[in-house]
Amino acid sequence: MEEERLAQFRQMLLARRRSLGERVLRSGEYGRETEQNLADIGDMAVESYTRDFMFGKSADDRRVLQLVAEALARIEDGSYGTCTHCESEIQAKRLEAVPWTPLCIQCQQLQEQGLLQE
Repeated sequence: MEEERLAQFRQMLLARRRSLGERVLRSGEYGRETEQNLADIGDMAVESYTRDFMFGKSADDRRVLQLVAEALARIEDGSYGTCTHCESEIQAKRLEAVPWTPLCIQCQQLQEQGLLQE
């Protein structure tokens, strides 16, 4: 991959890492902040649901954050843009849409179907 194009992907990944890091931090802070004076069972249910929702969102964000870190490491070691499973080239359109993806579209589909051996 061209150095200029690689630099663009690196910038995209760094920006995503920053935004995800901020969201994970905010979600964690929200999870620790609980309203102790809720007397209404409905309010307690909403608070519990919101906390669970934020925890799930935070877990998803942490997973993508890990994928972003792995993609940045692949840029550094020169393997970025190559499928980590079949070692074929990942299409540029896919990298533009999901720059942290480790898999080509075919391997991603196999993984989603549970057919990809890790």
